[in-house]
Amino acid sequence: MGCFVSTPKEPSGIRRRPGNIGEVLVYVPGLRIPKPVDFSESLGSHLSRNLVEQLSALRTRIVVMAGQEAPTITLSRRKSATQHGGSTLSDLQQALEDYLPVLLGLVKDGSQMQHRATFVWVNQEDETEETVMCNAWYEVLSVLHLMAMISLSQANLLLLPRTSADGYHSKVSEENRRGSVDIFLKAAGYLDCAVRHVLPQLPYELRSELPVDLAEGVLRAVSLQALGQAADVQLGMAIENTRATLAVKRRLACEMVKYWQQALDNLMNLPLMNGWGEKHHLFVKWKYTETKAAAYYYHGLILDEGNTEKLHRMAVAALQASDEYLRESKKLCETFNATTPLSRNPPLWGTMKYLSDKIPKDTSSKVRINRDLCTSEKVMETAPTLPDFALALKPDEYQLPTASSCCSDDINKGHEHLDQSNGSRR
Repeated sequence: MGCFVSTPKEPSGIRRRPGNIGEVLVYVPGLRIPKPVDFSESLGSHLSRNLVEQLSALRTRIVVMAGQEAPTITLSRRKSATQHGGSTLSDLQQALEDYLPVLLGLVKDGSQMQHRATFVWVNQEDETEETVMCNAWYEVLSVLHLMAMISLSQANLLLLPRTSADGYHSKVSEENRRGSVDIFLKAAGYLDCAVRHVLPQLPYELRSELPVDLAEGVLRAVSLQALGQAADVQLGMAIENTRATLAVKRRLACEMVKYWQQALDNLMNLPLMNGWGEKHHLFVKWKYTETKAAAYYYHGLILDEGNTEKLHRMAVAALQASDEYLRESKKLCETFNATTPLSRNPPLWGTMKYLSDKIPKDTSSKVRINRDLCTSEKVMETAPTLPDFALALKPDEYQLPTASSCCSDDINKGHEHLDQSNGSRR
């Protein structure tokens, strides 16, 4: 069924992670890096030399490129190919896509080959240093996870603001914002495929031994937070669109709350105890609180358009809740940035730049005006319930590629060889 080995982290605590990840708008959690494996030893007697060399070459390319990218994969500098042939995130993504069809040949139609090779990956959020499994589905799962993390890193780079020509305003182009939404949906699609189509292929005893980076709850949470950040970008564009109504903005903000609430629910009760895992949990909690500030703000503005005293009082309660959540989110943001690996916020722009200015001002103004209008000085102590909207954004439907035909033919011959070997032993 496959072997499992986990290696505890070194006593010194040294791990392949940076101590400072720079400016973060999109947190890239649990980056996992492959370590070299020797396919010739495990597959050499069952598959052709050409196929073993092809698998080795494709995976070695990923090991080398991931090793180059890992120390700075979440840093804020824009990546570009160097004169010395340094890899880029897009190059690494392509290498993973080239590897998958050949790798999937090992698991096609329940192939016996899926248990022949060992696969080693360094863990990030888990307390163990690395995980080794003799199951090719574990490798597929790890590849999809890395593809999603690369996508989130690309989205972070797209959304980091550039200083405008006047030197005073930080901006992100509309092209970058729209491009980031596509990337978020793609990342969510990789993880959705991992949960629905890859995890079920692993025997229960192996699923229970997966590092927390690959736990179903973490995979679902990261997929949901990608959708939540895509909705955040959409809200920012709606704020800048003079034709977008308050109802549209409220709906987007309320949908964001649901994405982040579900992401937080999926992380509950998971052992995210080390710095990296704790930072991941703090990021989701921060964003969940931040989105509640946005949702209550727009809900309050809409309630305030009503013509009854009750609605005005509900509006005041909603706006006060918005102001409280905004202050709480700022504290959570500070805690997030101070948690190892250290990070910092880029200059505010988009949704939060607008709301950070508007929420305190509008709350103060509406509270003063509506208290004068209401017969009672007492404002509602409990914020009204937010509207419940169906979630509009869905992960892109990602399908695993078809196994390479040459790989399948070679593996079929390998099966015949195994059958003959087993028959002679009997």
